Amino acid sequence: MKANLAKLMLSLPFAALAAPAFAEDCGTVSIAEMNWASAGVAAWVDKVILEEGYGCDVTLVTGDTMPTFTSMNEKAEPDMAPELWVNAVKNALDAAVAEGRMVIAAPLLSDGGVEGWWIPKYLADAHPEIKTVADALEHPELFPAPEDPSRGAVHNCPSGWNCQISTANLFKAYDAETKGFDLIDTGSAAGLDGSIANAYERQAGWLGYYWAPTAILGKYEMVALDWGVPNDKEYWDACTSQAECEDPKPNAYPISDVFTVVTKEFAEKAGVAMNYVQTRKWDNQTVGQVLAWMDENQGNNEDTAYYFLETYKDMWKSWVSPEVAAKVEAAL
Repeated sequence: MKANLAKLMLSLPFAALAAPAFAEDCGTVSIAEMNWASAGVAAWVDKVILEEGYGCDVTLVTGDTMPTFTSMNEKAEPDMAPELWVNAVKNALDAAVAEGRMVIAAPLLSDGGVEGWWIPKYLADAHPEIKTVADALEHPELFPAPEDPSRGAVHNCPSGWNCQISTANLFKAYDAETKGFDLIDTGSAAGLDGSIANAYERQAGWLGYYWAPTAILGKYEMVALDWGVPNDKEYWDACTSQAECEDPKPNAYPISDVFTVVTKEFAEKAGVAMNYVQTRKWDNQTVGQVLAWMDENQGNNEDTAYYFLETYKDMWKSWVSPEVAAKVEAAL
């Protein structure tokens, strides 16, 4: 018995040394670097933390919502999509989870992806009575159209975006034209962004479609208007979002669920690194501020990830253990 105890005591130091290394060895990991800014930055944040904090060997692969999901579902690669807007693939994702091919981890955007009609915060502060779309449409004089200041303006999405259709339908549903408003074609993403920047420079009124998280809403503080009704998803899918919606009724934009999704193989091999993937999330305001820095400094995804890790340490350290945080911080 004493001999066995001695052997056990002798083995403990080796076990203590080996356990952390084994727990943190998650092997080779492929992460989808999606082709929009917030998701690309998230992929690089994950790469740095998984490599430096957990000893993973991370490869980034180019991704987009449908191709990445299809590849993960059918081929189990890449291992991880940090920012998947799951509403676009909900039925297929639910099936993949139920059948054991994929695992839904943390909601990367804690407050979801947000679409809607917005006004500048300085205007909302000056007119606290304007809280809903209907409130704003009572005041065309506050949102003068660029070509005819006697009319109000609702700024629309560029042609080819689905939000152009939904905004046009909602413009009609809320009877905006008879209330003195014109629907303004901004022509391009740059045109839409420029209209907000121009309004801010002049401290002028602005009303129109935008979404979060984005660099523009990180740089220019805007307030989303309430639609006065809840989202009717069935009607949204059948009419509000459809070009052939002849007589649209008031509706609200849905909040988009944005989750990190991984393959079952990654969930099984990642060890304690999976705890990180199931924990880490950030909010739209933080992402907007990070993307505004990216835009102002012409940074790429990698630059911006390191900016986030240097600037928002309290946030990302809450996602990991103190030991992992120390490793990541030492690598910055």
